[in-house]
Amino acid sequence: MDPMLIRNTLFSAVLVAAAMATGCASINKAPSAMNTEAKQFNTHPDYAQVYVYRNETFGAALSMPVSVDGRQAGTTGPKSFFRFQLEPGQHTISSQNGASSLLLNTEANRNYFVWQEVKMGLVSGGSKLQVVSEQQGRAGVQQCTMIKSNL
Repeated sequence: MDPMLIRNTLFSAVLVAAAMATGCASINKAPSAMNTEAKQFNTHPDYAQVYVYRNETFGAALSMPVSVDGRQAGTTGPKSFFRFQLEPGQHTISSQNGASSLLLNTEANRNYFVWQEVKMGLVSGGSKLQVVSEQQGRAGVQQCTMIKSNL
C-alpha cells in the first residue's frame, strides 16, 4: 500500500477522533444566579431535590437525555447538571430511552445525586446512571454548570 495514502488515512482518523473528543454537545444553560443557588444544596421541606450531573468531558459531542417517570427531565452535555424536585416516593430515572435506568426512593427534605457516566460503544455513546453519596455528588456538581430542567 502507498505510504502517502496510509499517512493521509491515519491523519484523517486522528482529526476525526480529536473533533469527537473536543466537540461540544448543545445544552441549555441556566442563568448564573440559578447555578449559584443550586450549589448551596438547600433542601425543601416538602420535596426531594434530585441533582443529575455529568462531570466528564469524555463523549463531549454527545447530548444525553434523562427522563423521570417517563417524562423528559433534561439533556446533559459535558460538565453539566440539572436539578428538579420530586414528591416523596419511588421514581424511575432513565437515560437514553431506558438504556440505563434506576429506581430512586425519595424522602422530603433530602438531596439525591445521580451521576450520569458516559460509556462509549462501538457505534455510539451510552450512559450509566448511578446514585452516589451526597459528598461525591456535591463534589461532582461543583465541577459542572447548571442547565435548565424540563421538570
